[in-house]
Amino acid sequence: MFKIGEFSQMAQVSTRMLRHYDKLNLLQPSVVDHFTGYRYYTLEQISLLNRILALKDLGFSLSEVGGLLNDNVSLAEMRGMLKMRQAEIARTLVEEQQRLSRVAARLRQIEQAG
Repeated sequence: MFKIGEFSQMAQVSTRMLRHYDKLNLLQPSVVDHFTGYRYYTLEQISLLNRILALKDLGFSLSEVGGLLNDNVSLAEMRGMLKMRQAEIARTLVEEQQRLSRVAARLRQIEQAG
């Protein structure tokens, strides 16, 4: 077992993040010492933490991540969720590209006006 600081170094995440994940019931310590309050994690919990981080990196909110971890999500459901996420990102990219074009147009107007 590893204290929270040791575990955070191994997993390359902050202790603050681990405490936050514990509060959200995403990743709870394997053992909490009732006298000291120290939190202990096991090496096996790194795989769960990696899943949390991967889903978060894909743009899922922590509440969505919790649902994905707690529910037995099938491969087909996961594929569907990822396709929806992909569509959201593509739509956001189009919107941001359009916004960028509008900003560029305004800059050209300002430069032409002197």
